[in-house]
Amino acid sequence: MKDTYKTITKESQGLYKEKGSKFIALAFPVRDEEQIREILAGVKKEYYDAQHHCYAWVLGYDQSHHKFNDDGEPSGTAGKPIWGQLRSHEICNALIIVVRYFGGTKLGVRGLIDAYKGAAGDALENNKIVTRTIRDYYSIHFDYPAMNDVMRIMKEFDLPQHTHDFGMRCRIEFSIRQKDAEKVLNQFKLIRETHLTFMHTR
Repeated sequence: MKDTYKTITKESQGLYKEKGSKFIALAFPVRDEEQIREILAGVKKEYYDAQHHCYAWVLGYDQSHHKFNDDGEPSGTAGKPIWGQLRSHEICNALIIVVRYFGGTKLGVRGLIDAYKGAAGDALENNKIVTRTIRDYYSIHFDYPAMNDVMRIMKEFDLPQHTHDFGMRCRIEFSIRQKDAEKVLNQFKLIRETHLTFMHTR
């Protein structure tokens, strides 16, 4: 099972110029659609005098959730080429907006595709693409006498603790690399009087 994904780490810009038209690409790491809407609104406000604000985004570790928009350009000439750059680099959780200032000369379908693709590609070239591990987050509750057994497993599998509460009824929040989750959880389940709760994936 693949439990890694690629994403970008920062905001970056790219530029493509052709026959007087200027294509400014802006790349952003994103976590959800609400953040995407906020960024789009901000870019449209900042570049209010541009003729087009075309974009594409991808969310989800498997790149399954995505959207692209031509914003008035001929269908398939803007948003799709931007999305193609994200897809070809296997990047998720990212948004690229390409702002166009029209230079007075029409570029044609092929010219537009090359321009939006080139601007988006330049923005990615100016960013940093990293490979990250998908981790599942859990909370385990147990009685104090089980502490040694729980901590032995935590140490054996090098599980990071994120929060903990060591009273008579103890609680530890930790994360596991996704491909190792079943093996680790089976070890915890062998300890009596423990209760595991799945929290989220990141």
